[in-house]
Amino acid sequence: MPELPEVETVRRGLEPVLAGQTLAEVIQRRADLRWPLPERFAERLTGRRVNALGRRSKYILADLDGGETMILHLGMSGRVLIDGGQAGEFHHDVMSAPGKHDHVIFRTGAGVTITYNDARRFGAMDLAPTPALADHPWLARLGPEPLGNSFNAEALATALAGKRTPVKAALLDQRVVAGLGNIYVCEALHRSGIAPWRLAGSISRERIERLAVEIVATLTDAIAAGGSSLRDYRQADGELGYFQHSFKVYDREGTPCPRDGCRGTVQRRVQGGRSSFWCPSCQR
Repeated sequence: MPELPEVETVRRGLEPVLAGQTLAEVIQRRADLRWPLPERFAERLTGRRVNALGRRSKYILADLDGGETMILHLGMSGRVLIDGGQAGEFHHDVMSAPGKHDHVIFRTGAGVTITYNDARRFGAMDLAPTPALADHPWLARLGPEPLGNSFNAEALATALAGKRTPVKAALLDQRVVAGLGNIYVCEALHRSGIAPWRLAGSISRERIERLAVEIVATLTDAIAAGGSSLRDYRQADGELGYFQHSFKVYDREGTPCPRDGCRGTVQRRVQGGRSSFWCPSCQR
């Protein structure tokens, strides 16, 4: 599933062609994705102006005139494809017939076509009143944004205090930190020198301070690289992300630990149904 850097990369790709534009036509090709789409979805979007494009955790938020916000979650395989003057391997010809998995098509007044493509249909879209957006069921229980002002060592220490769950499981809890997933938790824990199964409540304040810094640094580096292209993920312009080439431990089982001076070997262990990658020599 795309994590925060991938979703932020897609948002940044969409912003130049969508923010400030009017949705001249919206074509809804099915009644549901993971869940049913809102009633009169295409009708309610057609003619609306997109004031701004934001993000909360793994959700893209299109602020519309008229007091509503469209919420988009990419799910496991959702992709947003852009056509209209930008080159890209996965762009569609606006005159061609939609593909089998092209479920919602947006056409702006500027002549750009934006297609939501989702082979597995694990993605989701909804419309919500903008003033009550924070209370939407998908957003209401999310923790602080790791790249926002509300996230720091103090906030992380408070969230982890007393927890008798492994730190990796705690960081994957979206109520603790919003937007983190398996890839970037593994990477941030390696950068911090913390083993994935250390009990969250047992980590010292000094190490939590380093962890908070490395979470931000890992996400920032991943966004700069356009995210990580594994399985279905591509950027909005069809290009691959490149952060997977910078992985220190994720999906690198059996390779030497890249930390300077460490002679350990990256190992893999299934933890909570997911693969954890770590170096037993430098992560404690």
